[in-house]
Amino acid sequence: MDKKPHIVIIMADQLRYDVLGKGFTPTIDNLARESVVFENAYTASALCVPARGAFFTGTYPCENGCLLNSGSLDAYVTKPLKSLYELLENDWDSWHSGKQHYRTYPISIENRDENKTNFITLTKTYHEYLEENKIPAPGGPAYRGICPETATDKHHTTKTYSLPTTGCYEGGFDAYFDGYFAKGAVEAIQRRNRNKPLLLNAMFLAPHPPFDIPEPYYSMVDYDDFELPENVGSWYDGQSPLQLYHLPGFWGTKYTKDEWREIWRVYLGLVSLLDRCVQMIIDELKAQDIYDDTLIIFSSDHGEMLGSHRLWQKMCLYEESIKIPLMFKFPKKEGIAPRRLKDYVSAVDVFPTICDFIQYDPGHEMSGASLMETIRHDKEPKNRAVFSQYDGNKSLANAQRCIIEKGYKLIISMFGDLKYLELYNLEQDPQETENLILLEKDLSIAEDLLKNLICHMKETNDIYEFDEDLIKQFLQNVDEANPSIPLTEII
Repeated sequence: MDKKPHIVIIMADQLRYDVLGKGFTPTIDNLARESVVFENAYTASALCVPARGAFFTGTYPCENGCLLNSGSLDAYVTKPLKSLYELLENDWDSWHSGKQHYRTYPISIENRDENKTNFITLTKTYHEYLEENKIPAPGGPAYRGICPETATDKHHTTKTYSLPTTGCYEGGFDAYFDGYFAKGAVEAIQRRNRNKPLLLNAMFLAPHPPFDIPEPYYSMVDYDDFELPENVGSWYDGQSPLQLYHLPGFWGTKYTKDEWREIWRVYLGLVSLLDRCVQMIIDELKAQDIYDDTLIIFSSDHGEMLGSHRLWQKMCLYEESIKIPLMFKFPKKEGIAPRRLKDYVSAVDVFPTICDFIQYDPGHEMSGASLMETIRHDKEPKNRAVFSQYDGNKSLANAQRCIIEKGYKLIISMFGDLKYLELYNLEQDPQETENLILLEKDLSIAEDLLKNLICHMKETNDIYEFDEDLIKQFLQNVDEANPSIPLTEII
């Protein structure tokens, strides 16, 4: 490569893949038309911190050690792996504006001595800005609620987490999380060292709750502007009851479909706010005349259930939670044609793709695979499985594993000694309404998926392991729980 490209990574937080292209995101949709878009991309984890640990190292959570959001060493990348920041900050002018949920131990990435990346974050600058200007932060107690949480395998506690409460933030766009960080990203482009290419990581909070958002976005979307997906507000017979033991089901089942409609209205307004932030970055790249020389990657750390399956937030492995937008807009001189590709890819593929494109050795083995051959030579990616997981929020509990391969998804949920299995045909049933295992359909496919999942878990040093006869055991337990005895005899 003759000249190093500028690299801009724009990451949303909790953005559903299915809200793009619906009129709420004109800037992102225009970017997609200039990009190679992977329509079936999946996060490595249904939780912020481990999702980013995987994204920035090209390794699955059990490989890098980051499994949780907070609470213990399991919430940090503990393995000696070079991240995107560390790999590039010597040769690129490196900036980060936004949420910093890539956590490393023993020293956090933004607190290294002689740090060569410029960090603009919640803790370092945003809250200081609010305090100096006497502006209240968005959200507050009304936007949080108590739910049960596993502290250890022998002790449960309670914790407050974000609720889908909606409201209008009086501080305005500039004082809102993402207005502040969009301005920081624009300033990074303006203040960059012009003797080096730019590396900008713009990590937005939107559309993560709290849904306390400023005008005009609070009032921007009307009920007539959207239709709810059919699975919003619906609990299906075959979905895992273990979801009721933690946040997604504990809070998600408390809201009616009509209440979800109002929540969706404000969420989509927040999606529009995110789109404005992306527009600010793109406008500045064009104003600086470097847009055509820039690799832009747009994605999200994970999705948002938003009432689908009567669940809230992420922390589960249904499509709405783990399927993510993923697009690459390449420098113009590369001559890479924009198009949409349908095969399955993972967020762990992004880092190796960047390394391949710029011809840099990451210095460690990655589970992700470069997508550049597919991108350059107009080939569909090789048919391979992708994986996602959830291990708990603040402690190891409510764990789940899934594999997606050849149009099917197998999900295994765990709570204590309990296990619950789900199998979905994603091509015929994209909203995952019919658990084929309970119907005893496509069991041979489920068995093949289970074998591949077990193999992946061994290769990545997973903290859990499954028996190959798990499907048989599960169905036997289902039969024992539902004896075929006439009700009249029981009475």
